[in-house]
Amino acid sequence: MIEAAKERDNEITQVPLTAFPGIRVGQAQDEDGGTGITVVLCEDPAGMAAGLHIGGGGPACRETGLLDPVTTAQRIHAAVLGGGSAFGLDAAGGVMRYLEEKGIGVEVREIHVPLVAQVDIFDLPVGDPRVRPDQAMGYAACRMSEKAGGNYRDGCYGAGCGATIGKYAGGEHAMKSGIGCCVLRQGNLLVGAIVAVNAFGDIYDWKTGQKIAGARSGDGRLLDRVEMVTCLRQMEENKARASAGYSTRTALNTTIGIVFTNAPFQKAQLCKIAAMAHDGFARSIAPVHTSGDGDSIIALSVPAQSSGKGFGPAADVDNKNCHSASGGEPVIAGIDTVGTLAAWAASEAILQGVQSAESMYGYRALKDLPL
Repeated sequence: MIEAAKERDNEITQVPLTAFPGIRVGQAQDEDGGTGITVVLCEDPAGMAAGLHIGGGGPACRETGLLDPVTTAQRIHAAVLGGGSAFGLDAAGGVMRYLEEKGIGVEVREIHVPLVAQVDIFDLPVGDPRVRPDQAMGYAACRMSEKAGGNYRDGCYGAGCGATIGKYAGGEHAMKSGIGCCVLRQGNLLVGAIVAVNAFGDIYDWKTGQKIAGARSGDGRLLDRVEMVTCLRQMEENKARASAGYSTRTALNTTIGIVFTNAPFQKAQLCKIAAMAHDGFARSIAPVHTSGDGDSIIALSVPAQSSGKGFGPAADVDNKNCHSASGGEPVIAGIDTVGTLAAWAASEAILQGVQSAESMYGYRALKDLPL
């Protein structure tokens, strides 16, 4: 019986996002505009430790300097994935307003200053480019997180509303994508990922190496690797002919994610975990981390014990085997274990985002392609 219990503790299973205690996730989007945001809020007023790794050449970020290990702040109160490129970074202001109203943030005289980090995808070619996430959308996403279990959904919601993939052959050959989530459990350790899949490259099933979605030919066939490299080289040749010097091409893609764990870590350790989570991107996307991508991952360590009164109605969570405010054994796991599971969760989240997407805005989704 003891051996059987130990074997069960060693199993790695996938559990719902609502099984992860200590965070709330809300989404808001403008379907006509083709853009949206996904917000992860910490229920502990003291916030959560966070790190960052940027793998692409053209990120759109707000307050990510807070995640540098040399900066003073040790915790943030929310992390945001958004659309709208640099325009959409305004959404964090709405998240700050919501948290300030709840008395969450660094106390300065009679006010609180919430610390909110945000990374965005480039989805302006989808829908109406004049519609971008703003403070009202950020505030609305936070309000949606108050629902029991939040309102997170995989697919074309939140930051995945305007996501597309396989754009190296041109937008007319791209496919529709979305946002995906995966939470893994081993014993009392939880590691999760939420990824908005807006890749320049194609998408592969990381378990089989099989390409499942991405750039398509005129007759609907998925381009092979040789055709992919040929497209890349043709693009570079065209740029070289247009300019004899260095090209300052605007980043038009970007896959972004948030990975999170209930194991305790500091900022520097979380930066390493975020870097390891990018391995999940590399297993599932090719090409990835290009000069035209802003691929970024925020890593969060969610506190096990609340430091005080939270905010809003409690979300429904499954606390079994979780180290949370309700008690339980301490979670003992290091960077290598959590980073490995974060990459696993990121790869699974990418699959979920692509497989859950619906055809819209003139882009076909995987579920609508013939087998």
